[in-house]
Amino acid sequence: MNKTELIAKVAEGAGLSKVDAKKAVDAAIEAAKAALKKGDKVQIPGIITLSVEKRAARKGINPATKKAINIPAKKVVKAKAGSELAAVVK
Repeated sequence: MNKTELIAKVAEGAGLSKVDAKKAVDAAIEAAKAALKKGDKVQIPGIITLSVEKRAARKGINPATKKAINIPAKKVVKAKAGSELAAVVK
C-alpha cells in the first residue's frame, strides 16, 4: 500500500473527502517526524512503536578494497511491530 492508497482507505473508513484524509495523514506523518526529531517515541498501541536509537562508531571493511574503514556514529529510527500487527501476518 502506498500513501495514495492509504489516503483513499482513510477517507473511506472515516467518511472523509480524500482532501481531508490527505490533510489528516500528512499531519500524522509530520507529528511523528517532529517527535522522532526531538528524540521522543511514537507509539500506536498494538500496531507499531518508533524510536530513535544511537549507533556507536565502529570499524568496518570496504568490500571493494578489503581495507578497514571507520563507520561514524549515527542515529537511526528503530521500528517494533505491536501485537495486533504481528498477529496479522501469522
